[in-house]
Amino acid sequence: MGRHYLHPLFNPRSVAVFGASERAGSVAGVIYKNLLDSTFAGHLYPVNPKHGTVFGQKCYASAADLPETPDLVVIATPAHTVTAILHECGERGIRFAVVLSAGFRELGDQGAALERQVHEAAKQHGIRFIGPNCLGIQRPAIGLNATFGPAAARSGDLALVSQSGAICTAMLDWAAANDIGFSSIISSGAAADIDFGEILDYLAVDASTRSILLYIEGIRDARSFVSALRAAARLKPVILVKVGRHEAGTRAIQSHTGALVGSDAVFDALIRRAGVVRVNTITQLFAAARALSSHIKPSGNRLAIVTNGGGPGVMATDRASDLCVRLAELAPETLRALDAGLPPTWSHGNPVDILGDAGAEQYRLALQACLDDAGVDGVLAMLTPQAMSYPLQAAQALVEVAKGSQKPVLACWMGETQVKEARGLFREARIPSFTTPEPAVEVFSFLSAYYENQRQLMQTPGPISQQAEPDVEGAKLIVEGALAEGRHVLTEVESKALLAAFHIPVAQTMIVRSPSEAILMAEQLGFPVAMKINSPDISHKSDVGGVRLNLTTGHAVRSAYQDLLDHVHKVRPEARLEGVVIEPMVVKQNARELLIGIASDPVLGPVITFGAGGVAVEVFKDRSVALPPLNSYLARDLMQRTRIYPMLGEFRNLPAVAEDALKGVLLRVSEMACELPWIQELDINPLLADEHGVLAADARIIIAARPSGADRYGHMAIHPYPAHLVSKWQLADGRNVIIRPIRPEDAEIEQTFVRNLSPETKYFRFMDSLQELKQETLVRLTQIDYDREMAFIAVTEMDGREVELGVVRYAINPDAESCEFALVVSDQWQRKGIGYKLMEVLMDSARTKGIRLMEGEVLASNRKMLSLVGKLGFRSEPHPEDPGVRRIQREL
Repeated sequence: MGRHYLHPLFNPRSVAVFGASERAGSVAGVIYKNLLDSTFAGHLYPVNPKHGTVFGQKCYASAADLPETPDLVVIATPAHTVTAILHECGERGIRFAVVLSAGFRELGDQGAALERQVHEAAKQHGIRFIGPNCLGIQRPAIGLNATFGPAAARSGDLALVSQSGAICTAMLDWAAANDIGFSSIISSGAAADIDFGEILDYLAVDASTRSILLYIEGIRDARSFVSALRAAARLKPVILVKVGRHEAGTRAIQSHTGALVGSDAVFDALIRRAGVVRVNTITQLFAAARALSSHIKPSGNRLAIVTNGGGPGVMATDRASDLCVRLAELAPETLRALDAGLPPTWSHGNPVDILGDAGAEQYRLALQACLDDAGVDGVLAMLTPQAMSYPLQAAQALVEVAKGSQKPVLACWMGETQVKEARGLFREARIPSFTTPEPAVEVFSFLSAYYENQRQLMQTPGPISQQAEPDVEGAKLIVEGALAEGRHVLTEVESKALLAAFHIPVAQTMIVRSPSEAILMAEQLGFPVAMKINSPDISHKSDVGGVRLNLTTGHAVRSAYQDLLDHVHKVRPEARLEGVVIEPMVVKQNARELLIGIASDPVLGPVITFGAGGVAVEVFKDRSVALPPLNSYLARDLMQRTRIYPMLGEFRNLPAVAEDALKGVLLRVSEMACELPWIQELDINPLLADEHGVLAADARIIIAARPSGADRYGHMAIHPYPAHLVSKWQLADGRNVIIRPIRPEDAEIEQTFVRNLSPETKYFRFMDSLQELKQETLVRLTQIDYDREMAFIAVTEMDGREVELGVVRYAINPDAESCEFALVVSDQWQRKGIGYKLMEVLMDSARTKGIRLMEGEVLASNRKMLSLVGKLGFRSEPHPEDPGVRRIQREL
């Protein structure tokens, strides 16, 4: 792919500042002065019709008067003037702007209308802009300081993106005092045009950025944000602070699931799937960034603590317990190595207390032994300056040992004067260093969270229905029928029918409307039975006394029917009563009562929740949440994050529940969330789980209409596996071929496919003489984000196994209107129409996504590919920078 389309915005060769003046307090004047005082080597132009010069530089009356078309304009004029300035810039051919002006949506409806005018003017002229109401941007490496902050930042490799200008200035001030540098500082402000998603896309490929820091107040475009966040996190560490962790308002909730799930819990679920780290303070933000930017490669959360003082070790242990960081259990060989080199009175456990008189050699031995232990994922080394300790020499030993290990090593040299030199040594070696134990343990928890979240990022669930296909069409008819009647709450019978359509085991349920019907149904179902009130207006039947259990005779059923109606009518006289639901009394002696549900987050869409069920579910509030789609790994992780999970195993006299069946329900509910966008809330409560399986004893589903023509998975933050794109095809010789989107589990056949390509075919595809794909490349090619890219493979069965015949893929360019494609077919399967068919499928998929242009680069010597794309209607032209390459394009 070529240079990112936002490159001129962040690397301008010339900048014009509208509103520049020498007036004290002028924002535009401060910005222009900051640019003048910086090391920016490009051309600078003040624009203000009221002045002839500004700070000794010629001032221009308008964009039309400028001696050249600048790459970037900075606008800091009153809000009501911005629209006219953008029209003026557009007519001059200017394409990028930073709008610092305030007075837009933050002032209410009138300001919001003005902001819409600004956006429309920019869109009319093809101008992309950051802001309004922002601090501006800095690119320290090129001396660009287009902000009104007090000072320019040091150059470094951290990129900071913040929705708050005030937080930006505070963070910059803190960073300056702590010797931290930046590749970019971007204040997004109201983000009326360029938002987090596009900024992250740019920073992901920015060579000067090693880590990305985010300060987030809210998300506007969830799909763009999540997609860009996941893409960036595959390439470099992303650490963020998200404020607004507690819901300030209340909303009408009709299900247990909705009551249990708050927006911050949903955001945490996103963080787990996005492969990023969330911290709570600015100090933690930079500490985590420093750690993740070093040579450290975290691999788990088992921590070993080496200390020369018992008290600090206990403090670190307490904080580890608070953060669910596990203290590593040292292996017998590790204990033997420590026994051999430490005094007999060492602690003989973790924390490894090597005593107050420990010297550099004792630190070296203890650190090496812990790092060599396979059960240790990282080491925190601590020192308190005592009369017999030598902080600098111990620090030197730590640095030497750390160089030989890929595991995290963190230092906590407590005190000030005696340990100052040691801390300088840690800084030079890029070893995270702390003055007290607690923040050191916190940073290790961030490292282990990063490792776990990166594992979750790599989970790209394949098609869930690999066995019995769900009856999606039947489920849609039930939903559409209820909506046609103006209902948004499905009856229990309808809710269970939806579950059954997705092969979730349900208790058989009947609706009866008279005592006689109740007796007849009870006789058919078999005693004992349970009866529940049937009303579209009552969410929780037990709350109004609307349930009768363990009815063993026809007489009991007859009496219970009228008693139910009379009691509920008395408690809820306004509720519509539509008979009674009757079902077999489910008796599972060893069952645990669980809840599985779907809630709908206003920003991130459907969320899966799991936890303890029953009538007291909102009292115990034992639940964990995850974003769909799920796979088996993610389903198990969701269960393990609850307090009830240990009780699902063997517990006192109870056998373990059938965990595979339980995971199966979670996968099916995830499938419902993907395929039924009408679902707003779903409760399966209780879901009875025992050693034999699971059964949905009760269910309730709330639905809502959705816009016609909406994208199939537009309601989801993470695009699921597009199983609907799987197709079958036949070669001329009758061989059956399946063309389907690539899956993570295709890594092995993809590697074999590439390995077996001829050297010429490999060179034509990769423009490189590689032998086989590196592991990270293999992951990137098979674990894709289906919203940003697509890859189809053609496979057939040979000797009882699947063989890949060819693969084609496109990646959507940042302009969201064009894509770059690549195609390769196995040598022995060429000239059979496979490449042509794959390209047809790929182009159809791109059209569906709204892509208008498909482009690629082909070696001029690759005559077969040039012939194929010519038949497909691509036009070919020489590459302007390489005569050995042809650039090909086709309008879709």
